[in-house]
Amino acid sequence: MRVIDHVPAAIRSLAPYQPGKPIEELARERGLNPADIVKLASNENPLGMSPKARATLEATAAEGARYPDGNGFVLKEAISRKFGVAPERLVLGNGSNDVLELAARIVLQPGTEAVYSRYAFAVYPLVTQALGARPVQVPARDYGHDLEAMLAAITPRTRVVFLANPNNPTGTFVSGEALAAFLERVPEDVLVVLDEAYGEYLDPAERYDALSWVDRFSNLLVCRTFSKIYGLASLRVGYGVARPELVDVMNRIRQPFNVNSFALTAAAAALEDEAFVARSAELNRRGLQQLYEGFARLGLQWVPSRGNFVMVHVGDAAAVNEALLDRGVIVRPIAGYGLPEWLRVTVGLPEENARFLEALADILPT
Repeated sequence: MRVIDHVPAAIRSLAPYQPGKPIEELARERGLNPADIVKLASNENPLGMSPKARATLEATAAEGARYPDGNGFVLKEAISRKFGVAPERLVLGNGSNDVLELAARIVLQPGTEAVYSRYAFAVYPLVTQALGARPVQVPARDYGHDLEAMLAAITPRTRVVFLANPNNPTGTFVSGEALAAFLERVPEDVLVVLDEAYGEYLDPAERYDALSWVDRFSNLLVCRTFSKIYGLASLRVGYGVARPELVDVMNRIRQPFNVNSFALTAAAAALEDEAFVARSAELNRRGLQQLYEGFARLGLQWVPSRGNFVMVHVGDAAAVNEALLDRGVIVRPIAGYGLPEWLRVTVGLPEENARFLEALADILPT
């Protein structure tokens, strides 16, 4: 026997998460100048980091030899002020992925199940399988969540339902009214993880206040991140909002000091930078329209998106992706999501979007 033989089969059989290719990696592989590469693969903010957040980094560096506040007081206070959420309802994570994993760990074990949509974030089945639980993938409707089918998939073994809104990688959206009606019908002993990583990109008319729903639904956990519209992807910071009894057990199993000092202070400052958030949302709105118009000119099918990315049908996506890489353009193949003929493209700066569309036009047959 070897150590590897004691690793649970569910872990050994996992297909690891595949992130977007880094610029530096493509430069090494293809002999390209990093400055000439456009990355539209990881749903990062093309404007970069919030200026208010950036301003905190130098001051925080002076305390770099000290451990961060393990309770994250400064960020919890900032979130509490911004959204009216009591600090005892907040759990902080090393990115919202950390919060998703904590949620899974408090309820899943062998013999239990997690329900999620077919075209859902890859982390949901990963954390489920790693815990020895059974992933239950529900067929999608028009590339989005089929809420009725998700309800029908819940059994006495179900412990958690994962639901991203807007959804990644498809960009589809469920209205607040439909979500609230869904939550009313989920059994009270089934945790619902509402992943709002892209919620800040929604049109104001489509927004809903999920944080206030925690008062109505004791089984709800709302997850949010600072990696997207706030531009703090490299700092890894997110948070969850739930009833105190759920937050308490999540805090018992999270790593000490799981959010570093730079992330805590930068995220707190980013919350106050409303001008940057508004500028980012407007840039995204115009960028989506630019991409839609480009796809229409090329005769391509796409799925209208509420996120900072869009999914486009290109046929042989693997071949198109390789050709884009040859031209110094990085996008995201999504065959791992069961979409081998589609690519997911992050909205970039206008010139980056144009560069991608020009490369795509050069690659595709006329």
